[in-house]
Amino acid sequence: MSTRKPQDDGPQAGHDLPHMARESAQQIWLAGLGAFAKAQEEGGKVFKALVQEGMALQRNAHSAAGQQLNEAAQRMGDMAADMGARATGQWDRLEGIFEERVARALQRMGMPSAAQVQALEARIAALEQALQAQPGGSPAATARRKRSSGNSNSNSD
Repeated sequence: MSTRKPQDDGPQAGHDLPHMARESAQQIWLAGLGAFAKAQEEGGKVFKALVQEGMALQRNAHSAAGQQLNEAAQRMGDMAADMGARATGQWDRLEGIFEERVARALQRMGMPSAAQVQALEARIAALEQALQAQPGGSPAATARRKRSSGNSNSNSD
């Protein structure tokens, strides 16, 4: 035969249950307060760490934005220089075409070219030097002699 102990369902066991529940609730409450205090203490440290990380991220973002802005400005400058070079090339080409057409029109009208005018100026300068080198002096003196010799012929008629 087995001997069983009767369970202790007496008034003592019923009286301990509320006390145990209260004690367990008190421990849970104290654990919660401890966790809250720990979170506040750690939270300040975590908050400071997050602020530091945020500042580092902001610096990196500013740096990246500045770098991209500089790259964009460089590209725009290069594009502007390229467009300026193209425009200058087009204007030079247009100017050359215009000069050619004006020169042809002047030539059709019988006007001498710039090279022809320079050649004539050089010939005139050479002739003036040759006249000054001749005995008799300057071209003005030669012109006076011609006028005076022309007047004496008309007097004898």
